[in-house]
Formats: sequence, C-alpha cells, structure tokens
Amino acid sequence: MKKLVSLTLAGLLFALPTLALAEDAPVSEMTYILNSFSFLVMGILVMWMAAGFGMLESGLVRSKNVATICLKNISLFGIAGILFYVTGYNLMYAGVDGGFIGSFGPWAADDAAALAGDYSAGYSASSDWFFQMVFCGAACSIVSGCVAERIKLWSFLLFCAILCGIIYPIQGSWGWGGGWLSEMGFADYAGSTIVHSVGGWAALTGAIILGARKGKYGKNGRVNPMPGSNIPLATLGTFILWMGWYGFNGGSVLALGDAASVIEMGNVIANTNLAACGGMIAAMAMVQILYKKVDVTMGLNGALAGLVSITAGPATPSLGAATLIGAVGGILVVLAVPFFDKLKIDDVVGALSVHLVCGIWGTMAVPFTDSGASFVTQFIGVAATGAFVVIASSIVWIALKATIGIRASEEDELRGLDLAEIGMEAYPDFQSVNIGGVGVGSSLGAAQAAARVVTEPVKQA
Repeated sequence: MKKLVSLTLAGLLFALPTLALAEDAPVSEMTYILNSFSFLVMGILVMWMAAGFGMLESGLVRSKNVATICLKNISLFGIAGILFYVTGYNLMYAGVDGGFIGSFGPWAADDAAALAGDYSAGYSASSDWFFQMVFCGAACSIVSGCVAERIKLWSFLLFCAILCGIIYPIQGSWGWGGGWLSEMGFADYAGSTIVHSVGGWAALTGAIILGARKGKYGKNGRVNPMPGSNIPLATLGTFILWMGWYGFNGGSVLALGDAASVIEMGNVIANTNLAACGGMIAAMAMVQILYKKVDVTMGLNGALAGLVSITAGPATPSLGAATLIGAVGGILVVLAVPFFDKLKIDDVVGALSVHLVCGIWGTMAVPFTDSGASFVTQFIGVAATGAFVVIASSIVWIALKATIGIRASEEDELRGLDLAEIGMEAYPDFQSVNIGGVGVGSSLGAAQAAARVVTEPVKQA
C-alpha cells in the first residue's frame, strides 16, 4: 500500500510541469480561428434581428406609417455602425480599468501580433468590433417602435446617433468594458440591462416627452385601440428575432475554441429557446384568463419577453428554470401593457413592457440560478443604468424638442408619416378611397379605383 502511495505521489510530481505547461499553453491558431468565426457568424445573426425589429414594427403600426418605419430601422443600423466606429467602441472598451468611461476617438483594428504568430488575443480585432456593434444597433431599434407614428424622422435619427455614440457605450463600459459595475460583480451575460433596458429607458423618456398619438387616450381613462396593419408581418418579425437571439445569447459565450465553450453555447441556446416558449405560452394563458380571448400580439410579445428575461443569465439555469424565467416575463408583459396605458404613456409596439420591464426582471433573476451573483449588486446595476440613461436621454430629447422639434404636426400625423416625411406609401394599391362619403378599400387595384372615383380625393386609411 505504501509503495502504491509513493508511486502515485511520484507520478503527480512528474505530471506537475506538464499541467503547468497546459495551463500556460498559448492560444492555438485553430482556437483563434474558431473564436473569430463565432463572433462573425453570431454577429450576423444579431444583425438579422434588425430585420426582425423592422418587420415586427411594420406589422404593428398603421399602414400609413409602414414605409417610414422601414426607413427608420435600416437607417438607424447604418448610424449605429458609423457611430460605434467613431466613438462607441473605444468609449466602451478602451482603458476603462474599473472606472466609468473609456477613451474618445475612432477605433482601429490591431492584429499585428496574430499576423506574427501570437494568437493570445483569442480572436481577430474586427470580428470582436462587429459583434459588439450589432448589439449597439439592437438597443437603438427598441426605441423606434415605442415612439412610432408621431416622431419626426431626422429628430429620431439624431437621437440614435447620440444613443449609439455616447449613451450606450458609456453605460456599457461599466459592465462589459471592465468598469465599476464589473468590479462589483454585476452579472449581465448578454444584455438584459446593458442592451434591452437601456433601449427601454431611452424609449420611455422619448414617449413621455413626445406625448401620445392623437386620439389614443379618451376621457375617463378610455384607451382607444389603434390596430396594426399586418399581423402576419409582425409574426414573421417575431420569428426572425427569435432566431437572431440564438446569436445574441449564444455568441455571448465569446468563444468556440474548446469543448467547454461549445457545451456552454449549447446550453445557452437551449435555455434561450425554452424561455421564449415559456414566455409565449404564459402570455397567451394570462390573456385568456383576463380577457377571455387570446390576443396574437400579446403572444408575440410574450415570446420576446421570455427572450429578454433569459438574456442576463442564460448559461446557469436548468431547462426548467429557464422556462419559468421566461414564463414570468410573459406574465409581466400582459400586466405591463395596460399599466403604461393607464399612465397614458403611448408605446405603439409594447417595447417598454418587453424590453424595459423584462430587462429589469431578467437581470434581477440571475442570482436565483447563479450563486456568484448578488441581488444587491444586480439592483445597483439596474438602478445606476436606469438613472444614467433616463437623465442623458431626457437631456437629448428636450434639446431636440427645443431646437428642431421632435413631433410631427397634427395634420402630418393624421395623414401619415409616409406621405408627410418621405412622400411615398408602403401599400399604395390598398388605400381607402371615398366614394360618395363611403370608404371603400381599393383592393380592386389603383387603376380600377381611379376609374370609379372621378372627383373624390383618395383618403389614407
């Protein structure tokens, strides 16, 4: 027995140098390639979410504002890309060192070490920049749907420039850039707070300062429904977002070069999927209980609520816990939508209920499944981020309102921003025409409608 113990100890002593070498082993070229590949492919999936936001919002606004929504969603992504290059990335990641802000100046790739055979960086610089940039674009997309149908196009895009170039990266540096929240142990795996609630807080301040759409709220607290133009399109947008979320959360593993990272990514994607399932089913059930009928849009937002809820901590829950976290998000959405309506805060697509409310819930839920996270630290992160974004966003919105204005005129809002802002319509062959005082859908086609209407003007639905 003593001989066996001696041999075992000798073997361990012999193996120690080997173990040390394994721990200190340089990153291989293949690991470098796989990590960079993950950033690029997952980043493309997150970029695809911009299409999801565009389709979701296009389906949930009225037909007279659809073309404007499409233009806003693609142009804001262009702004996010440029501003994250000019100021955003360095503000978020360069020289934060436990503080509150990075450095000003444009970003530039530096892959000299990798080209010389040193792969210790772990991934290519541009693949990292691209992956981080598409998250910035997602935060800006959240604002778009909330303030839709009454905001001026260029005022909105100017706000997006400030959000993407200054507000988003500064608060992002606190948690993801190695700032003060990171030093405290704040946990936000893929951005329930850093991305989603930031978009939600910015949207909330915008909606309050902008005001509700004309006719949305009546006397005695009455809420007048303003149905969207295309439920199938909104459903398609939700499916696209659901798919893109696999890149959003899965890519946040930030590695693909070893078995442990692959296993973690698989768990993250499985949890992400089940959280969406739980959120959707819970929202549908809640609506059935409260209103006796299922609302399609609540089902769609329930799925998104589940996705937002799991985003702060998708790696640690079991599949059952992930489903429950998403389900709570789905219930919160159903309760939050009428809550904001009671406050007369007009949120066209439910962005506040999905991204702000569930972003907070998802962040606070992390300690339930992650023993390394603290409820106190999570709350500090939520509160500090909210306070900063509300103050900064309010300053920008108020400055824009006082200078170039942010709200379209009542006449333009009634006519629709498509004609007022960009001079075209998304559905020109499916307007309503007035024949002898009776509105008739022009699905007959533009030529036939024109032949039937000689003197009466065409009126937008």
